[in-house]
Amino acid sequence: VQLQAFGGGLVQAGGSLRISCVASGRAFSSYNMAWFRQAPGNEREFVAAIRWRDSLTRYADSVKGRFTISRDNAKNTVYLQMNILKPEDTAVYYCAGYSDDSYSLHTSRIEYAYWGRGTQVTVSS
Repeated sequence: VQLQAFGGGLVQAGGSLRISCVASGRAFSSYNMAWFRQAPGNEREFVAAIRWRDSLTRYADSVKGRFTISRDNAKNTVYLQMNILKPEDTAVYYCAGYSDDSYSLHTSRIEYAYWGRGTQVTVSS
């Protein structure tokens, strides 16, 4: 499966932005999906994940209550709605996925087999 993230941009602190990730290929509906981000000089970190079988979600503590991950299997798309953005949210955001037939929902990037190129999100203070 190939992933393409888009929708990033420049937003003021306190504002909102929604980024999207479109998957090509079959069986997207059976892939667990996630968003990671990487700021300059930092390691890539987990942001949010959503399980395919029941849309269970998990979030990093730093974004809990502000970000919402969702998916539309009919459109092969996963979204990340970001509200109350902070300058420390500035990063390149990557979508990732893995095929799963269990009840897992991983937060470690090493578990994700498929990655998109990323989209830049910049939050100005």
